[in-house]
Amino acid sequence: MNFLLFQLYGAMASWGDIAVGEVRPTHSHPGKSAIIGMISAALGIKRDEEDKHIELNRSYGLAVRVDASGTILRDYHTTQVPPSKRKVTYYTRKDELSAEVANTILSTRDYYCDALNTICLWTSGEAPYSLNEIALALANPEFTLYLGRKSCPASLPVNATVVSAEDIKSAFDKAPPLDTEFLAPIPKNKTVFYYWEDIDTGSAGMEPEHTNTRRDVILSRIRWQFDNRQEHYASEKRVEEG
Repeated sequence: MNFLLFQLYGAMASWGDIAVGEVRPTHSHPGKSAIIGMISAALGIKRDEEDKHIELNRSYGLAVRVDASGTILRDYHTTQVPPSKRKVTYYTRKDELSAEVANTILSTRDYYCDALNTICLWTSGEAPYSLNEIALALANPEFTLYLGRKSCPASLPVNATVVSAEDIKSAFDKAPPLDTEFLAPIPKNKTVFYYWEDIDTGSAGMEPEHTNTRRDVILSRIRWQFDNRQEHYASEKRVEEG
């Protein structure tokens, strides 16, 4: 079975969790909607092309290996915005700031600094793009690749590659080597964490320690609505290199 592997590293990343009110938390690792959004950006698919997002979401399976969890950063965020008015549309930030009255919105936003994740994808059913086509798009993206938010661009090339393996764990073991010189100062986890969803063919190659419910299946990109999916979890001690 073929798998697409690529790495995500950034000085900052934020993988949106359920947000209520002023608090904007981040999950510990990227979810499916974030990865599908990144692939859509690489392919040149716009946010309002909702049918294409939904098709991508159901056409690929996802697994994540957390190599470095990073450190949490909490930002106390203030933004000035004009009040909503009927028949008034603010097209740019300049338009908003030129309004006569501005209100202040307060929020707390969480990020992970120096987090490193390896992503694994496989096709599920009739996929609109082959894994090789997605790998090529990730190497030459149409739109900028962000790690959850526009303030979080990727700090390294994603180094996408397609491998053949018996299961998810074997695929991760075939992941290309990381940029060890650049990432040498980044503290790696002593325990590697794996997260994956059910796979149609074969097995994961790991026994789940537990299974969580995560709300990150795209229902509507335009209305920002998501459904639940099951995500399995396992861990193993890191093998020291050298």
